[in-house]
Amino acid sequence: MIKDDLKLTGHVSIALNDEVVQEIPNLVVTAGKNWVADRMNDANTVMTHMAVGTGTTAADAADTGLETESARGALTSTTVTNNAVAYVETFAAGTATAALTEAGLFDAASSGDMLARTVFSVVNKGANDSMTVTWTITVS
Repeated sequence: MIKDDLKLTGHVSIALNDEVVQEIPNLVVTAGKNWVADRMNDANTVMTHMAVGTGTTAADAADTGLETESARGALTSTTVTNNAVAYVETFAAGTATAALTEAGLFDAASSGDMLARTVFSVVNKGANDSMTVTWTITVS
C-alpha cells in the first residue's frame, strides 16, 4: 500500500524597518486547501494580495478572512523555489498604521479566497515605519 501524505505548511517573517521582529508559523485554512485543489484544475486565480489586521482570535481552519482587517496590498513579489512559494508584501510608511496582530494571504484586492492566516504578538507599525512580510508556503 502506498501512503503519501501531502502537507501544506507555512512560515511568516515580519520585518519592521528592515529588522526582523517576528518569525511565526501559520495555518493553511480549509478554503486555502480547496483553492490549491482547484488550482490543480486551473480553476482559480493566483494569490495576489496580503492583508494585515488587529484581530486576536486564534487562526482556525474554517477562517475565510481576517478578524479585523486594517490594510491589504498587492504582493511585491512571488518566488517559487523547489516545493515552496514565498509571497512578499511591503506595507509602506503611512499604510497599515496600527498595533498589528494578524495577517492573511488572498487572491483578490477585496474579499476573495484566503490561502492562509496567522495571529502573532503585537507589531506596532507607526506612520513612518515600513513593514515587509515574507510568507512562505511549503508543500511536503
